[in-house]
Amino acid sequence: MRIWTSEHTFHHPWETVTQAAWRKYPNPMNPAVEAIDIVDRKVSNGVLKTHRLISSHWGLPTWASRFLGADKTCYASEHSEVNPRQKVMTLQTKNLTFCNEVSVVERLTYSPHPTKDDCTLLKQEAVVTIKNIPLSSFIEDYLTRTISSNAGKGRQAMEWVISRINDEVQELTHSAKKGMEDITTSAKNSMGGLNHFAEDALPNLHFDK
Repeated sequence: MRIWTSEHTFHHPWETVTQAAWRKYPNPMNPAVEAIDIVDRKVSNGVLKTHRLISSHWGLPTWASRFLGADKTCYASEHSEVNPRQKVMTLQTKNLTFCNEVSVVERLTYSPHPTKDDCTLLKQEAVVTIKNIPLSSFIEDYLTRTISSNAGKGRQAMEWVISRINDEVQELTHSAKKGMEDITTSAKNSMGGLNHFAEDALPNLHFDK
């Protein structure tokens, strides 16, 4: 068994980071993840609970494929919880493919950074266990290194999504500002038209005594 842990600080608010976590894939920064499908979603006591199925490509080397079988699309089950009151988001993922030989359980926790304002702390842990096949320690080491490498790609993927979110916010802000300016201009033009109408009409009015 191998245990891998890591911490990373995102210099963005928790609300932005957790929104990006939902929109993380598909992502050009980490093309190994092919699709994510929602199996179940519900709200219980104010906590959003979601079960998703993740399809990915492990990219196994030839020697590993000999032990585990042909390299193919792999599936994993992800259970997540978002608690907006406590500002904690947790995701736990376990592989379904090769589960008789390989067990990879990964847990991610997003929470506000305890000492840095408007920052989010990500804590990751992965437990890799190989059973019933030779060279188990060697394969555990290989998968642990792969998880570490993919974690870096995952953080880049998050930053890519966060950048898109910020662009969308700026675009919406610009559109809203332009919309208000158009409304103000239209209102001024309407008032100007009424004033001109009044100026033209008043001299021509005749009142009977």
